[in-house]
Formats: sequence, C-alpha cells, structure tokens
Amino acid sequence: MTFGQAVAAARKKKQLSQKQLASLVLKEDGAPISPQYLNDIERDRRNPPGDFLLSQFAKALGVPEEYFYYQAHQIPPKYRQDAPDNPVKIRAAFEAFARSYRRGEGGREK
Repeated sequence: MTFGQAVAAARKKKQLSQKQLASLVLKEDGAPISPQYLNDIERDRRNPPGDFLLSQFAKALGVPEEYFYYQAHQIPPKYRQDAPDNPVKIRAAFEAFARSYRRGEGGREK
C-alpha cells in the first residue's frame, strides 16, 4: 500500500469526502490544502508530503503518524536524531521492527 492509498483508505473509513478532509489538513500558514492536491496525493501523482503535512493528515484522520511515515518510506522525526550512524545497527533495528510487526505487535518488541 502506498502513502496515497493509506490516506484514501483512512479517509473512506472516517466517511469523509476529499473536500471535507482537505479542509481539515492545514498547511504551515494555516490555510487548508486544496481538494485537488489531496486527490493527487491519493492517486499517487505527488510524492508524500513533508513532516508538517504528514502530521496533519495523521491528526485529521486519527491515524498514528508512524503508520503514515511507514507508508511514505520515511523515518519519523522523533526517531531521526537518535538514529545510530552505524549501518549494521540501523539494519538490526529495522529487522527487529519487522519481526515484531509480522507478529502483529505493531512494531513493539515484547
């Protein structure tokens, strides 16, 4: 599933129209995104947005930000600064996440 498909699925689950969701997702200047921009996102005609808008989508749709970051193939900002510089450690962290995700734990080791 792509980021756009995840947004569309969450929007439909909330029973919101594209116009309604677009009015809830605010840019940094406080203005809402356009319904056309949302349509482009959902149809994967645009790359996933930056951190601010991604957070706005998650908030408006009641979806954990981490889920949208995962679908956008990005690391959430709160994890970026603590990321190790060692490629072996990064790979081990992702493998641990993948194992727990496959077990249905949502990425949390138990």
